Amino acid sequence: MFSDFEKEIGYCFKNKKLLQTAFTHSSYANEKQNVGECNERLEFLGDSVLGVVSAEYFYHNLSHLPEGDMTKRRAACVCEKSLFDFAKEIDLGKYILLGKGEEHTGGRNRPSILADAFEAVIAAIYLDGGLEEAKKFILRFLKTAATKQPIFNDYKTALQEIIQKNPDEHLTYVLVGESGPDHNKRFEVEVRLNSNVMGTGIGISKKGAEQAAAKSALELMGIKL
Repeated sequence: MFSDFEKEIGYCFKNKKLLQTAFTHSSYANEKQNVGECNERLEFLGDSVLGVVSAEYFYHNLSHLPEGDMTKRRAACVCEKSLFDFAKEIDLGKYILLGKGEEHTGGRNRPSILADAFEAVIAAIYLDGGLEEAKKFILRFLKTAATKQPIFNDYKTALQEIIQKNPDEHLTYVLVGESGPDHNKRFEVEVRLNSNVMGTGIGISKKGAEQAAAKSALELMGIKL
Protein backbone atom coordinates (compact mmCIF):
# COMPACT_ATOMS: atom_id res chain seq x y z
CA MET A 1 0.00 0.00 0.00
CA PHE A 2 2.73 2.46 0.96
CA SER A 3 4.86 1.85 -2.14
CA ASP A 4 1.97 2.50 -4.54
CA PHE A 5 1.14 5.78 -2.84
CA GLU A 6 4.79 6.83 -2.67
CA LYS A 7 5.08 6.27 -6.42
CA GLU A 8 1.94 8.33 -6.93
CA ILE A 9 3.28 11.32 -5.00
CA GLY A 10 6.94 10.94 -5.98
CA TYR A 11 8.25 10.79 -2.43
CA CYS A 12 9.59 7.80 -0.45
CA PHE A 13 9.17 7.97 3.32
CA LYS A 14 12.02 7.10 5.63
CA ASN A 15 9.53 6.73 8.51
CA LYS A 16 6.56 4.75 7.17
CA LYS A 17 4.75 5.22 10.49
CA LEU A 18 4.18 8.88 9.63
CA LEU A 19 2.42 7.92 6.43
CA GLN A 20 0.29 5.33 8.22
CA THR A 21 -0.77 7.98 10.73
CA ALA A 22 -1.66 10.35 7.89
CA PHE A 23 -3.96 7.66 6.48
CA THR A 24 -5.63 6.88 9.83
CA HIS A 25 -9.04 8.49 10.29
CA SER A 26 -10.34 8.93 13.84
CA SER A 27 -13.14 6.40 13.20
CA TYR A 28 -10.55 3.70 12.49
CA ALA A 29 -8.40 4.59 15.49
CA ASN A 30 -11.48 4.48 17.73
CA GLU A 31 -12.44 0.99 16.52
CA LYS A 32 -9.03 -0.65 16.45
CA GLN A 33 -6.62 -1.21 19.29
CA ASN A 34 -2.90 -0.54 19.10
CA VAL A 35 -3.03 1.39 15.82
CA GLY A 36 -1.63 4.57 17.30
CA GLU A 37 -3.04 8.04 16.87
CA CYS A 38 -5.32 9.28 14.13
CA ASN A 39 -4.37 11.94 11.58
CA GLU A 40 -5.94 14.94 13.33
CA ARG A 41 -2.70 16.34 14.79
CA LEU A 42 -0.95 15.90 11.45
CA GLU A 43 -3.84 17.70 9.76
CA PHE A 44 -3.35 20.63 12.15
CA LEU A 45 0.34 20.87 11.28
CA GLY A 46 -0.26 20.34 7.56
CA ASP A 47 -2.71 23.21 7.47
CA SER A 48 0.01 25.55 8.78
CA VAL A 49 2.66 24.26 6.36
CA LEU A 50 0.23 24.67 3.48
CA GLY A 51 -0.48 28.23 4.63
CA VAL A 52 3.20 29.22 4.68
CA VAL A 53 4.04 27.60 1.32
CA SER A 54 0.99 29.01 -0.45
CA ALA A 55 1.54 32.52 0.95
CA GLU A 56 5.17 32.49 -0.17
CA TYR A 57 4.23 31.22 -3.62
CA PHE A 58 1.61 33.91 -4.15
CA TYR A 59 3.92 36.61 -2.80
CA HIS A 60 6.66 35.77 -5.30
CA ASN A 61 4.61 34.67 -8.31
CA LEU A 62 1.43 36.73 -8.29
CA SER A 63 2.84 40.02 -7.06
CA HIS A 64 1.01 41.83 -9.88
CA LEU A 65 -2.30 41.19 -8.11
CA PRO A 66 -3.68 43.61 -5.51
CA GLU A 67 -3.36 42.28 -1.98
CA GLY A 68 -7.09 41.66 -1.68
CA ASP A 69 -7.24 39.65 -4.91
CA MET A 70 -4.14 37.70 -3.94
CA THR A 71 -5.69 36.82 -0.58
CA LYS A 72 -8.93 35.65 -2.16
CA ARG A 73 -7.21 33.56 -4.80
CA ARG A 74 -4.93 31.93 -2.22
CA ALA A 75 -7.92 31.19 -0.01
CA ALA A 76 -9.65 29.50 -2.95
CA CYS A 77 -6.59 27.31 -3.51
CA VAL A 78 -6.47 26.02 0.07
CA CYS A 79 -10.18 25.69 0.81
CA GLU A 80 -11.78 22.32 1.49
CA LYS A 81 -13.10 21.97 -2.06
CA SER A 82 -9.66 22.50 -3.60
CA LEU A 83 -7.96 20.13 -1.17
CA PHE A 84 -10.63 17.53 -1.95
CA ASP A 85 -9.85 17.91 -5.65
CA PHE A 86 -6.10 17.59 -4.96
CA ALA A 87 -6.73 14.43 -2.92
CA LYS A 88 -8.71 12.90 -5.76
CA GLU A 89 -5.83 13.56 -8.18
CA ILE A 90 -3.63 11.18 -6.17
CA ASP A 91 -6.46 8.75 -5.40
CA LEU A 92 -5.98 9.40 -1.69
CA GLY A 93 -9.38 7.98 -0.76
CA LYS A 94 -8.17 4.50 -1.70
CA TYR A 95 -5.57 4.54 1.07
CA ILE A 96 -7.46 6.07 4.01
CA LEU A 97 -8.10 3.76 6.96
CA LEU A 98 -11.74 4.13 8.02
CA GLY A 99 -13.99 2.67 10.67
CA LYS A 100 -16.89 0.49 9.56
CA GLY A 101 -19.47 3.26 9.90
CA GLU A 102 -17.51 5.69 7.76
CA GLU A 103 -16.74 2.98 5.22
CA HIS A 104 -20.39 2.05 4.81
CA THR A 105 -21.61 5.62 4.48
CA GLY A 106 -19.22 6.80 1.77
CA GLY A 107 -16.51 8.30 3.93
CA ARG A 108 -13.86 7.34 1.39
CA ASN A 109 -15.30 9.98 -0.94
CA ARG A 110 -16.33 12.58 1.65
CA PRO A 111 -14.74 15.99 0.94
CA SER A 112 -13.97 16.81 4.57
CA ILE A 113 -12.22 13.47 5.18
CA LEU A 114 -10.12 13.65 2.02
CA ALA A 115 -9.22 17.31 2.54
CA ASP A 116 -8.07 16.61 6.10
CA ALA A 117 -6.08 13.57 4.99
CA PHE A 118 -4.39 15.64 2.28
CA GLU A 119 -3.22 18.13 4.91
CA ALA A 120 -2.05 15.22 7.07
CA VAL A 121 0.05 13.91 4.17
CA ILE A 122 1.62 17.36 3.82
CA ALA A 123 2.60 17.27 7.49
CA ALA A 124 3.93 13.72 7.22
CA ILE A 125 6.19 14.73 4.32
CA TYR A 126 7.29 17.84 6.23
CA LEU A 127 8.24 15.84 9.33
CA ASP A 128 9.93 13.11 7.31
CA GLY A 129 11.79 15.13 4.70
CA GLY A 130 11.67 18.78 5.70
CA LEU A 131 10.07 21.91 4.30
CA GLU A 132 11.57 21.67 0.79
CA GLU A 133 10.06 18.23 0.20
CA ALA A 134 6.70 19.39 1.52
CA LYS A 135 6.91 22.44 -0.73
CA LYS A 136 7.59 20.29 -3.82
CA PHE A 137 4.51 18.21 -3.04
CA ILE A 138 2.27 21.25 -2.46
CA LEU A 139 3.45 23.15 -5.55
CA ARG A 140 2.56 20.19 -7.73
CA PHE A 141 -1.07 21.16 -7.13
CA LEU A 142 -0.82 24.84 -6.27
CA LYS A 143 0.80 26.04 -9.48
CA THR A 144 -2.20 24.99 -11.54
CA ALA A 145 -4.83 25.99 -8.99
CA ALA A 146 -3.29 29.46 -8.58
CA THR A 147 -4.12 30.39 -12.17
CA LYS A 148 -7.85 29.91 -11.62
CA GLN A 149 -10.16 32.67 -10.51
CA PRO A 150 -11.79 32.05 -7.12
CA ILE A 151 -15.34 30.78 -7.61
CA PHE A 152 -16.68 30.77 -4.06
CA ASN A 153 -17.38 33.25 -1.33
CA ASP A 154 -14.66 33.04 1.30
CA TYR A 155 -16.47 34.52 4.28
CA LYS A 156 -13.51 34.07 6.66
CA THR A 157 -11.19 36.11 4.45
CA ALA A 158 -13.81 38.81 3.91
CA LEU A 159 -14.39 39.11 7.65
CA GLN A 160 -10.65 39.16 8.38
CA GLU A 161 -10.08 41.96 5.87
CA ILE A 162 -12.68 44.08 7.62
CA ILE A 163 -11.45 43.41 11.15
CA GLN A 164 -7.72 43.79 10.43
CA LYS A 165 -8.25 47.48 9.65
CA ASN A 166 -8.22 47.90 13.42
CA PRO A 167 -5.02 46.25 14.74
CA ASP A 168 -6.38 46.14 18.29
CA GLU A 169 -9.17 43.74 17.31
CA HIS A 170 -8.59 39.98 17.15
CA LEU A 171 -10.73 37.24 15.60
CA THR A 172 -10.78 33.70 16.92
CA TYR A 173 -12.79 30.64 15.90
CA VAL A 174 -13.80 28.42 18.80
CA LEU A 175 -15.25 24.92 18.50
CA VAL A 176 -18.13 24.89 20.98
CA GLY A 177 -19.91 21.65 20.12
CA GLU A 178 -19.87 18.35 18.25
CA SER A 179 -22.77 16.01 17.63
CA GLY A 180 -23.62 12.90 15.67
CA PRO A 181 -21.81 9.63 14.99
CA ASP A 182 -18.33 9.56 13.47
CA HIS A 183 -19.69 9.07 9.97
CA ASN A 184 -22.10 12.01 10.21
CA LYS A 185 -20.53 14.60 12.50
CA ARG A 186 -21.84 18.12 12.96
CA PHE A 187 -19.55 20.84 14.28
CA GLU A 188 -20.61 24.12 15.89
CA VAL A 189 -18.17 27.02 15.86
CA GLU A 190 -18.33 30.54 17.26
CA VAL A 191 -16.36 33.41 15.76
CA ARG A 192 -15.35 35.87 18.45
CA LEU A 193 -14.12 39.42 18.22
CA ASN A 194 -11.86 39.64 21.23
CA SER A 195 -14.19 37.92 23.73
CA ASN A 196 -17.52 38.79 22.09
CA VAL A 197 -19.40 36.27 19.96
CA MET A 198 -20.06 37.73 16.50
CA GLY A 199 -21.54 34.69 14.80
CA THR A 200 -22.20 30.98 15.07
CA GLY A 201 -21.99 28.36 12.35
CA ILE A 202 -22.72 24.66 11.96
CA GLY A 203 -21.14 22.39 9.35
CA ILE A 204 -20.16 18.82 8.56
CA SER A 205 -16.50 19.84 8.91
CA LYS A 206 -14.73 22.30 11.20
CA LYS A 207 -13.69 24.41 8.22
CA GLY A 208 -17.26 24.51 6.94
CA ALA A 209 -18.55 25.53 10.35
CA GLU A 210 -15.98 28.33 10.50
CA GLN A 211 -17.11 29.64 7.11
CA ALA A 212 -20.72 29.53 8.28
CA ALA A 213 -19.83 31.42 11.47
CA ALA A 214 -17.99 34.10 9.46
CA LYS A 215 -20.98 34.43 7.12
CA SER A 216 -23.24 34.87 10.16
CA ALA A 217 -20.94 37.62 11.51
CA LEU A 218 -20.92 39.44 8.17
CA GLU A 219 -24.69 39.31 7.97
CA LEU A 220 -24.90 40.75 11.48
CA MET A 221 -22.77 43.63 10.19
CA GLY A 222 -25.14 44.08 7.25
CA ILE A 223 -22.69 42.68 4.70
CA LYS A 224 -23.75 40.04 2.17
CA LEU A 225 -21.41 38.42 -0.35
